[in-house]
Amino acid sequence: MSEDAKAKGNAAFAAGRFEDAIRHFSEAIDLAPTNHVLYSNRSAAYASLQRYDVALADARKTVELNPGWAKGYSRLGAAHLGLGDADQAVAAYEKGLEIDPANEALKAGLADARAAATRSRGPIPPQGASPFGKIFQGPELWAKLTADPTTRGYLQQLDFIKMIQDIQKNPNNINMYLSDPRMMQVIGVLLNVKMRAPTDEMEREFTEPEQVKPQPEPVKKASEPEPVPEPLEVPEEEKESRENKAEAQKKKVAGNAAYKKKDFETAIQHYTRAMELDDQDISYITNRAAVYLEMGKFEECIKDCDKAVERGRELHSDFKMIAKALTRKGTALVKLAKFSKDYDTAIETFQKALTEHRNPDTLKKLNDAERAKKELEQQEYFDPKIADEEREKGNELFKQQKYPEAVKHYTEALRRNPNDPKVYSNRAACYTKLGALPEGLKDAEKCIELDSSFSKGYTRKGAIQFFMKEYDKALETYQEGLKHDPNNQELLDGVRRCVEQINKTNRGEISQEELKEIQAKAMHDPEIQNILTDPVMRQVLIDFQENPKAAQEHLKNPQVMHKIQKLVGAGIVQMR
Repeated sequence: MSEDAKAKGNAAFAAGRFEDAIRHFSEAIDLAPTNHVLYSNRSAAYASLQRYDVALADARKTVELNPGWAKGYSRLGAAHLGLGDADQAVAAYEKGLEIDPANEALKAGLADARAAATRSRGPIPPQGASPFGKIFQGPELWAKLTADPTTRGYLQQLDFIKMIQDIQKNPNNINMYLSDPRMMQVIGVLLNVKMRAPTDEMEREFTEPEQVKPQPEPVKKASEPEPVPEPLEVPEEEKESRENKAEAQKKKVAGNAAYKKKDFETAIQHYTRAMELDDQDISYITNRAAVYLEMGKFEECIKDCDKAVERGRELHSDFKMIAKALTRKGTALVKLAKFSKDYDTAIETFQKALTEHRNPDTLKKLNDAERAKKELEQQEYFDPKIADEEREKGNELFKQQKYPEAVKHYTEALRRNPNDPKVYSNRAACYTKLGALPEGLKDAEKCIELDSSFSKGYTRKGAIQFFMKEYDKALETYQEGLKHDPNNQELLDGVRRCVEQINKTNRGEISQEELKEIQAKAMHDPEIQNILTDPVMRQVLIDFQENPKAAQEHLKNPQVMHKIQKLVGAGIVQMR
């Protein structure tokens, strides 16, 4: 049972669905609480979501259960590094290398950790962090909040202090607090831009940003030269082993040269001899597997890959080498699947490779295999006649307001014919009636993708965006639809409704609760975030307050005008 849950977790991890992976690994841990591999895998999933605190807890449990397993220290080092504790990361990687000195993954991690330790002035921000997260770092934060009268009072509120400290620990957590009006005010103060508050009188003020002096880089002290060790007498057995390894490398080089010349038989002879001379290096096996793959001898390739994986685990070889062997095996299985029509084994093999090392090439091969399997299933299931019958059944149920039943028939119609834009449009209408707006939006976008001239796709998408109170996006959708059908009354009515709603927002004729909701959604929009953090646009907005003549010049720039309209439509800026 635990192996089934583990396999599901590995598959979800390989597909980038880390939350699902965590859930499956947790189920496996409940069934096998002493299996150190499960904690290691869950730690990797947590780290992929930048949840380094729980990743660290799982990594510690991994090494506690199996202190002799080098990979556990790789997880431990990665978690420490994600939390910004470079020194602890160095210690973890060094401990792992004591167990497995040849492990390339640990060596690379140690190099990164040491580099971070030398230049570190604080925690390493996670990749993909919010553009606003960085403004909460630095000693000037509290000084700014104390100096500004609009935020000074918040410093007496315990929950406010905890909120700021939470964002400082993990900048990505800012997204959890954007609906808090205090956070809107804080962002304005730290950007030197006061956000328009949801009150009767709504203004926008700007101040000159403070200049922060760059901190000098720490001077790295030169290390003292190490004493040269006395030469040692090498035993005869070790001398012979070294000679064999050197000869094996020569055979590998000769095999590589033959492979490049397409002289595959000669290449196989060289790689086979290298394997005989040195059984401590699995690269000779994987290279021979590559030759068999090129020759179309897929069964031989698979056997060599299995041998490389088995021997690699015995030798505690680098994870990347094992992943390479599994990827090569998966490639051979895909070749065989073109005749056997069985892609499942290849997909499972690629997933195993990704749990060893997340390589972009392997991920692409996995996606290609899954796509090929899906296309095969669709080809076998494709039937336009049955698709039309299912669509008509859905239409009849829609008229009877039986929307869940209608969705089932529309879905079956799409399985039978996935390229019918009308079915996506109809199912989007059902989802809208059911209040499942994200699903409806996805269907409307697919409808437009399949037929960009189909007006109904734009009316469906615009209506859903309007219901979601994303009036600026809805306006853009309706206007795009009018390019294809200029006289469509539904699209024209949609434009009119959006303009009226944006004008109401701009004039302050909506409730404070509605304004808060609109602003909170807008602040989650990456486009809005990038506009507000763009130094050029910040200067433009300052000119609107302090230099009207310069502001008029800015409006002549179509790109600037478009961004201003985005801010107005999102309820962030008011134009009077």
